[in-house]
Amino acid sequence: MRPRAARPAGALLPIAVVAFLTACDSSVDRLRITTCRRTLPALVAADLSPRLLHVGRGSAPDSVRVDYASGQRQHRIDCLFDGGAGLIGIRMDHKAVSGGALFMLKKYYLETLDSEANDPTPAR
Repeated sequence: MRPRAARPAGALLPIAVVAFLTACDSSVDRLRITTCRRTLPALVAADLSPRLLHVGRGSAPDSVRVDYASGQRQHRIDCLFDGGAGLIGIRMDHKAVSGGALFMLKKYYLETLDSEANDPTPAR
C-alpha cells in the first residue's frame, strides 16, 4: 500500500475563497433586503396603511422585491443594486422612480436613523 501524499497548503485556498464569498453574499443579501424593505415607509404614505407581505430576491440579478398591501390591493417595490449593496434603482409597480427621487430617498432618508426607526420589520 502506497502512502497518501500530503496535500499542499495551497490546495485548500479555493475552498477558503468559496466559503468567504458565500459569507459575503449572505451579508450583502441581508443589506440589500434591509435597504429595500426600509424604502416602504418613505415611498408609500402612512395614511394608506401599507402592510409588508414578503421580501426576497427579485427576478433580475442584483435585485430585491418587496411585496406589500395597501387596502385590498397588492403592490411591489423592486430595488436594483450594483454588484454590492449600493442601491441604484427602484421600480414601484413596474414604474421607475426618477433619479432625483432616488437620490433624495438615499441621502435624506435611508442614510438617517429614521429609516431604521421606521423599518417595517424591526430587529428583534
